[in-house]
Amino acid sequence: MIISGKDLSAKIKAELAEQVATFPEKYGRVPHLVVILVGEDPASQSYVRGKAKASALVGIKNTTIELPATISEDELLGKIHELNADDGVDGILVQLPLPSHINEDKIIFAIDREKDVDGFHPLNVAALWNGRAPVSTKASAGSSDEEFAVPCTPQGIIRLIEEAGVEIKGKHAVVIGRSRIVGLPTAKLLLDRNATVTICHSRTQNLASITKQADILVVAIGRPRFVTADMVAPGAVVIDVGVNRDPETGKLCGDVDFDAVEPLASVITPVPGGVGPMTIACLMANTVSAFLRKVN
Repeated sequence: MIISGKDLSAKIKAELAEQVATFPEKYGRVPHLVVILVGEDPASQSYVRGKAKASALVGIKNTTIELPATISEDELLGKIHELNADDGVDGILVQLPLPSHINEDKIIFAIDREKDVDGFHPLNVAALWNGRAPVSTKASAGSSDEEFAVPCTPQGIIRLIEEAGVEIKGKHAVVIGRSRIVGLPTAKLLLDRNATVTICHSRTQNLASITKQADILVVAIGRPRFVTADMVAPGAVVIDVGVNRDPETGKLCGDVDFDAVEPLASVITPVPGGVGPMTIACLMANTVSAFLRKVN
């Protein structure tokens, strides 16, 4: 089965839109997401446009603040402090990467924890690792009961697996990649659902012997078509997080050799149209949740 993140994300956004439509009468306004874009990186510009389009579909107010790549770290911190103090702003997202002269960790730490819809603030990361993350099993999230933001891509991965009807409990999950944004939080979300989790990375020896043990294989290594058929067990659930340019065709491709692995897998995500759309849908859900925590 090929899981369409595009279809599931559309379902999530539609349900969120229905929920947000009731907010003006209940609360006098809708959630407000502010996205800060520093510089003119084409990929970042594309991601930011996607977030604005999704906000419009859901009914969230979206403001994009475009700043020059030459902005100083102090100036950027000043802008974040302004947004932290603005009661009309519910979510703040700084599009990464930032120019090399700006310390990304310092910028992320400066965002008010309650307005951190990416789930990258150290206190939100600590909350994730200290407890069970409240990823909703429903298509839409947006609950005031959710005490902290779960990173969007890992949240989307879990929803895709659950939407496919896969039982995570008791399964051996292998995550290739240990980034703070995807690999590590995904491993924790899988642990929260009682999977046995192995994390692999660039220095893992005999990688194929480990990945072939996986009931659930999550690949976030950033190398085009890195995972081949001989690395996957028949019947495995394969979640491809990678977004790369195929060096031969120039087309988008994932970290998994889709054509070779798809006949083996019981469930697999395509690239594009798999995890990517889910990341933005979960950002919308995190923004609604941040709004509800504030107004309730």
